[in-house]
Amino acid sequence: MTHKILSFKDLSIFPEDVFRQMGYAETPPSSQVMAMTKEVIRQAEMVVRPSFGFVTVDAQLQGHLLSVGDVAMHIGRIIAKQLAESEAFTFFVATAGKEIESLQQKMLSQGDTVSAYIIDALGSVVVERCADLMEGYLQESIDKLGWKHTNRFSPGYCQWPVSEQPKVFGLLGNATCGVTLNAQCMMKPVKSVSGVIGLGSKVRHMDYTCGICGLRDCLYRKC
Repeated sequence: MTHKILSFKDLSIFPEDVFRQMGYAETPPSSQVMAMTKEVIRQAEMVVRPSFGFVTVDAQLQGHLLSVGDVAMHIGRIIAKQLAESEAFTFFVATAGKEIESLQQKMLSQGDTVSAYIIDALGSVVVERCADLMEGYLQESIDKLGWKHTNRFSPGYCQWPVSEQPKVFGLLGNATCGVTLNAQCMMKPVKSVSGVIGLGSKVRHMDYTCGICGLRDCLYRKC
């Protein structure tokens, strides 16, 4: 079981990362938005402490069913195919932390909706970068075995019901990084991600995964 707290600087986030998250792919933002984004990043840098936790276990994958002891998860055809060659499985959570939400609420209470929107975008960047670092840390831990890792897959996507989120958290034990679930199995803080990664000598990590998923209205879809 691994739990690691990061500093904001560990994430190497630049204003351009936030601009892309906000939709400024080709047209640059105004000078005012640029200045506000830099200020939001400055404020976040002082207080935000992202973190990740993971546990690696043996599991049985039969058809679309991934079983860890008496815990069985219906991960669906798409994810099962990507995990098929795995020799072990890592369950994880990564979070931007509650500080992002606190800053956003403060900005909203002051009527600063633009900064609140910017920090919402920043929170998405933070959690994704945190999860990327988690994957790197995980890879370092399995290098000695000659293993690789798959992409990360989360409940709520690719036919894996979000209602199975509590099963993932049950396997994480004390490595949940303070993330909790509400009655609808949604995570709090919102800027959090959880799921499973396959490990083994024959698995592969794909640079581009939207093509394997049939969810057309996904927030993260790139095509």
